[in-house]
Amino acid sequence: MAYDPKDPLYQLLLDENIKAFNEARAAGKTVDLQGAQFRGIDLRNMNAAGLDMSNAYLRGADLRGVDLRETRLEGASICEAKISGCYFPSRLRAEEIRLSQEKGTRLRYSE
Repeated sequence: MAYDPKDPLYQLLLDENIKAFNEARAAGKTVDLQGAQFRGIDLRNMNAAGLDMSNAYLRGADLRGVDLRETRLEGASICEAKISGCYFPSRLRAEEIRLSQEKGTRLRYSE
């Protein structure tokens, strides 16, 4: 699957309406964010638990403090993203995170 650019939850994220996004998720709604585009979007406080954000493009996104431990990030790019205070999946090595944040490489999990 891949993200639907018309999905209402995806639109909430693009509009930076994180509160409404989190409320919708708390009500049981979910969204597929594989390959989604979040260039420069403020995603602080987003409930990312259980989301599939593989191959997402997060260049310059504000992810400060977001808990991504239960988020699928394989192939995502976080080039120039603000990642202070983020939690990342434990299988994701610090070197992978640094290379993606500094150089734009796609995140790869360690086996």
